[in-house]
Amino acid sequence: MPTVLITGCSSGFGLETARLFLDRGWTVVATMRKPQPDVFPASERLRVIELDITDPDSIAQAMSDVGPIDVLVNNAGFGAPIPVELTPLATARALFETNTFGTLAMTQAVLPQLRERGAGVVINVTSTATLKPLPLVGVYRASKAAVNAITESLAVEVEPFGIRVRLVLPGRSPETRFSANAREHLLGMDHPAYATLFERVLARFQDTSGPITHAPDVAEAIWRAATDPTTPMRIAAGADAEQWMAEAG
Repeated sequence: MPTVLITGCSSGFGLETARLFLDRGWTVVATMRKPQPDVFPASERLRVIELDITDPDSIAQAMSDVGPIDVLVNNAGFGAPIPVELTPLATARALFETNTFGTLAMTQAVLPQLRERGAGVVINVTSTATLKPLPLVGVYRASKAAVNAITESLAVEVEPFGIRVRLVLPGRSPETRFSANAREHLLGMDHPAYATLFERVLARFQDTSGPITHAPDVAEAIWRAATDPTTPMRIAAGADAEQWMAEAG
């Protein structure tokens, strides 16, 4: 049976995706910075391992422990709702270190075995925030847009080796812990120049009356990317994501 390795499985999209692949008979390697096996049903086809995608030693140890995999899902990441003017450079570096360089490091760690076997899939989860300008997410958006660019070039490079590469772009998902985690990095709400903007943007983000993205939407999109070779390079995940993708052309 095929094996999928999914990063960032402690909650949200990663957790839902790991559960879906388990339900459909795959062997699942679910990675977390702080392993929580109790969030999954007991299964002989499940391994929950510790992995910090910003730490080369952690990546090397994980890859040594895991062995061969068929699909890599780069899902781990975080956001930080801060105006560009107020974004500390340390926060900007952390966003790129996790969202961009962590994804790149995991991809580089897995590609040699896929290339040697002449088969495999790499799926990078980014965001529809990359499709149009949005306030308060400039640096986050840039870190994810960089992954889009890397992914599209990578797809061309490794297609001759029998490796498929896909992007999954979720929309707005107030239901997941992503927004709560992002609030830990929130900065500038009380700044006189940006307070009104924060109030408007955060109210809209928490509004669930219109189309939004649910975690199962993302899990299904990742499943299609892993199992259906006819999927397009960019796959929208969620009702709002589909609208944005259509508008972006």
